[in-house]
Amino acid sequence: MTNRRELIRAAMLAALGVAVTRPSIAAAAATMRMRPIPATGEMLPVIGMGSSGSFEVGPGPEREALREVIRRFLAGGGRLIDTAPTYSNAEDVLGELLADANARAQCFIATKLSGVSGHEAGRAQFEASLVRLRTDHVELLQVHNLGDWKTQLELARELQKEGRVKYVGLTHFRDSAHEELAAAVAASRPDFLQINYSVTQRAAAERVLPLARDLGVAVLANRNFDDGALFARVADKPVPAWAMEAGITSWAQLFLKFALSHPAVTTVIPATGKPHRQSDNIKAGHGPDLDGKQRRALIAALSS
Repeated sequence: MTNRRELIRAAMLAALGVAVTRPSIAAAAATMRMRPIPATGEMLPVIGMGSSGSFEVGPGPEREALREVIRRFLAGGGRLIDTAPTYSNAEDVLGELLADANARAQCFIATKLSGVSGHEAGRAQFEASLVRLRTDHVELLQVHNLGDWKTQLELARELQKEGRVKYVGLTHFRDSAHEELAAAVAASRPDFLQINYSVTQRAAAERVLPLARDLGVAVLANRNFDDGALFARVADKPVPAWAMEAGITSWAQLFLKFALSHPAVTTVIPATGKPHRQSDNIKAGHGPDLDGKQRRALIAALSS
């Protein structure tokens, strides 16, 4: 029997032009695993989406493909989309596509204060981001790469009090910044941190991820594919038999499940401009995490 929640979800999908069949997309999306944001208990789907590179496109076929990327992401149960004003025109493209699909309300938008110094410059950048994103608020405002982080985080918290930002966070993407990020997180206790973490970039597990878990800070894991380098390393290799037996049918799913198998990670944010890759990424949000034996086997496979 279809319940009220399923009917509402189906109506939202219909607005996106998504055909709902039995078994419904709503039911399929409901199986996406979710994890709580420690600050509030709000649940987030474990598969998010990045926009660096993939959304930095002009009009034409690549932008049209992004419409389908977003459709599949939302239909599959995704919500969090990470962007930044310094990702070229990514905010503009994201704002346009969400407006065209009437999908803003379904999304958890995470953007950043990036490359600015001082309170007024940060506020001006945030206002411009809202215009580009075609919204009056964002769910998460992060200080990008710790730039002027004390001033910018203070501003983010002002905006949080104004009701224009729901959560605040700090980010980085390099191993060399982990100690600095850990110190800033310990001093400021943001709602979120974002850091690089993958099967070949595991340094965050030494300091940053345990700290996040101890302090109750949600974690967005970026660079899950090492900017595509992981795929080059397995280009001539089949997915391991043990992964296939566990229902994992692609290397992308396996890499995302590795990042998600750390208990501190809330959501992974792989970027793609290809609809079929988005569908594959979504599959990593279903089924169990990798256990310790499977994690070790994957590390060994990438080391050989």
